[in-house]
Amino acid sequence: MNNFSKLNLSKEFLKNLDSLEFIKMTPIQEKSLPLSLENKDLIAQAKTGSGKTVAFSIPIVNKLNVKDFKIQSLILAPTRELANQIAENLRKLSRHIHNVKVLTLCGGVPFKPQVVSLFHGAHIIVGTPGRVLKHIKEENIVLSGINTLVLDEADKMLDMGFYDDIMEIIETLPKERQTLLFSATYEKNIEDLATNILKNPSLVKIENEEKTIINQTFYEVLEEDKASIIPALISSNKAKSILIFCNMKITCDKLADDLYDMGLDVLTLHSDLEQKQRDETIVLFSNKSYPILIATDVASRGLHIDDVDLVINYDLSLDEKIHTHRIGRTARAGKGGLAISLYTTNELDRVELIKDNFANIKDDDISNIEDDLSYKIDSNFRTIFINGGKKHKLRAGDILGALTAGIGLQKDDIGKIDILDFCSYVAINKEKIDFVLKELSKSKIKGKYYRIYEK
Repeated sequence: MNNFSKLNLSKEFLKNLDSLEFIKMTPIQEKSLPLSLENKDLIAQAKTGSGKTVAFSIPIVNKLNVKDFKIQSLILAPTRELANQIAENLRKLSRHIHNVKVLTLCGGVPFKPQVVSLFHGAHIIVGTPGRVLKHIKEENIVLSGINTLVLDEADKMLDMGFYDDIMEIIETLPKERQTLLFSATYEKNIEDLATNILKNPSLVKIENEEKTIINQTFYEVLEEDKASIIPALISSNKAKSILIFCNMKITCDKLADDLYDMGLDVLTLHSDLEQKQRDETIVLFSNKSYPILIATDVASRGLHIDDVDLVINYDLSLDEKIHTHRIGRTARAGKGGLAISLYTTNELDRVELIKDNFANIKDDDISNIEDDLSYKIDSNFRTIFINGGKKHKLRAGDILGALTAGIGLQKDDIGKIDILDFCSYVAINKEKIDFVLKELSKSKIKGKYYRIYEK
């Protein structure tokens, strides 16, 4: 029963899922979809990376009436990054239906353009609680047609203090609706929230995913030795995509400088960066243009960064919950993963607390790390920036055509294509970057010239 084809979905929907290479369901999808497709309220406990976005998006798309041009579904998420990724997933999952409008309402971006977009209408809203509530209070949004409410990363939203905002939003929604609550944990605060907003919900749990599929190694080190052993940790594990967590922004920047001085290409992600920079950083790392991302815990949850080979806890996490979310970045959708944690002598108590909550943990000595000096820590791709995006009616196919049929690039030399509202990013074989910049700059994409440069 773990094939999507077994679900009661239209042929067009199944064909679209197949084109997206969604064949077999993850455990959370397999357990939740038969219930949610029957319009039942649901509490689903599953870790980050388990495939829950697809699990709650399929029922939304399945019941969507595109001819009824009003807001039918509302999805609340803790961060703008997660909201944007959910919206992108919804657009892909609904592309077999013409003219579906998905709108994001998040902080960190101008308010007035959102008001204009709301005036023009939407079928699905994805947003952060604070910004959605502000639009409600200013009467910019009509939610009387809502038939589905989703709370994604509900525990994270409560940790961020959004409980009152969520309850205030729910007060404005129709009582007759389907409510789906997804959370990595199911503690007392989540239970209380669920009791207040769901009707006879089914409970689905996918437990201990990280504990069983992530191998963890802990190394005791001196603080001053941490940065110098990073290259050896990477080369000895032959990792190509590495996510390093620090507890403070200043540590991220210092480590980035140290690794850069060692000849490594790195990106940083923390809250001091403007939202545009954060979005771009996520694109450049997820499309494999840079091998290393150094981040604070802003990246430990709510980001869909797949195929991370290695997570390094440069700073030991402040508690076991944060540790869970961090290492979960390297085991998404059931894939195995590897996590390494560095700690100093004065952190032994915290180490023991973390170890009590996980299996597959071993201690090792840093002297046992075999640095493979022949291993090149680098990416095969680099990224070009194009100053045109969705608002210019650019599609991935247009860019792909301009690169292949237009200038003669081979498909194997083209990686991930990310199209944002006003710009696009394309991963290109780094050996072909100069050729692409030269040729594409003097070629038209969909009948128009665009500014193009390397990021």
